[in-house]
Amino acid sequence: MTDEEALLDYRRSVATLYARVRQPGLDAAEVCQRFRQERDALFRSHPQSALSSQQKADFHGLRYYGYDPAFRFLLPIEPDAATEVLEVELEHDGLLRMRRFGKVHITIAGQVVSLSLFWLLGYGGGVFVPFRDTTNGDTTYGGGRYVLDTIKHADLGQIGDRLVIDFNYAYNPSCAYNSRWICPLAPVENRLPIAIPAGEQAFADH
Repeated sequence: MTDEEALLDYRRSVATLYARVRQPGLDAAEVCQRFRQERDALFRSHPQSALSSQQKADFHGLRYYGYDPAFRFLLPIEPDAATEVLEVELEHDGLLRMRRFGKVHITIAGQVVSLSLFWLLGYGGGVFVPFRDTTNGDTTYGGGRYVLDTIKHADLGQIGDRLVIDFNYAYNPSCAYNSRWICPLAPVENRLPIAIPAGEQAFADH
């Protein structure tokens, strides 16, 4: 199998995981648990895993917070008139450009915070929502996490005109696992002044 075929297979596998999450009428905690188990299997065995061969040999599963329905939100998108384009230079992939197209406002522990939504520019494009919070560098990766990256099939869906933001599916960028990866991280506006104790925790080699 070529690298391209392996990557195509990996993308299909990820798409299948998220398609199941978007199915209505299923037990949310059970769906999340199955998602995590199958994601672990991809990390452990797939040739396109973010882990190195040595890391795979020692891998016993990613670490997560327990599922908490309080961190799942259905949110209207507030269009953003300031459609600034941000540019991030990636060592291997060149210039990444993303345009802010809206915001969502979330109430967590009585505090309202906002996340900017970005559209990745280029062929096809996709929604990208990176974020940081006060757990970073403690129980979660210091560089922050992603909650949506639809160009990579990390798509939690939409119900009517409301976007699904479920922090139980927040996950680490590939650079959290080893230094061979260079990843775009959350801009200042998506650095939340609160803790999000949900989703994937910091990676530790076992």
